[in-house]
Amino acid sequence: MADTFGFEAIGTGWRVDSASPLVSEQRRGLLRIAEEYDVLYSRFRSDSGVTALAASGGALALPPHGAELGRLLRRLHDLTDGAVSPLVGERLAAQGYDASYSFVPTAPPTPARAWDDVLDWSAGGLTLREPALLDVGAAGKGQLVDLLLEYLLAAGHEDVVVDASGDMRRAGTGAITVALEHPYDASSAIGTVRLGSGALCASASNRRVWGDGLHHVLDARTGRCVETVVATWVLAEDAMTADGLCTALFVADPAELARGFDFDYVLMYSDGRARFSAPLSGALFS
Repeated sequence: MADTFGFEAIGTGWRVDSASPLVSEQRRGLLRIAEEYDVLYSRFRSDSGVTALAASGGALALPPHGAELGRLLRRLHDLTDGAVSPLVGERLAAQGYDASYSFVPTAPPTPARAWDDVLDWSAGGLTLREPALLDVGAAGKGQLVDLLLEYLLAAGHEDVVVDASGDMRRAGTGAITVALEHPYDASSAIGTVRLGSGALCASASNRRVWGDGLHHVLDARTGRCVETVVATWVLAEDAMTADGLCTALFVADPAELARGFDFDYVLMYSDGRARFSAPLSGALFS
């Protein structure tokens, strides 16, 4: 790639690679889009829209892409019988993954509140009937990947990769080979996949661990951390969908999710077994 731009946003590292130069205005545009997204949805900053809703409930107006995120989260919620839910935010905070990163649980695991009891998410925005802490991490980072890539395509870039620490989307001809990082050994891989124009996202329960059995992937139906699946990878047309499906695969069978989505996947279980879709454009190592 002719040009690379690295930066920090929404609590993680980003890298943009382009076959054509990224001019200063475009770099500033990428940072602006990331900041605008963070100030809407971050539950870790005091000035965000989500934090305001947690304090008082009420309504939060969203840009057009907010409706797309809401529709995806609702589809995942329904396909997983409620296991994926933005209302899991307060359950994560109670287990120690809170705004101050205390990593100290303050309450035993309990189910997240029911979506239809608390939350309305429509084309115009979202409304909470009572204060509640939302978390859109199930698909939010993937959506931001999409927004940044689409911004660059609109600016005339044709061969570009946006990578948010393993959640990536690529536009261009041909394909690249991407390694699937081993969840227990970051220096090795369990296999590789080929990525053309499209998205590859990954999720691993060992990425944010702060205690015995405590990590960032919860089943909203129970409020408990998922124990059977340790890592997921998804290939899909866009990163928001791939990211959301990575989360959903921790709590739902791939066949159930395939009723609503077209995707390829790799799953790794806590006992070391791997499961993958066929045909998968890549290879798993024995």
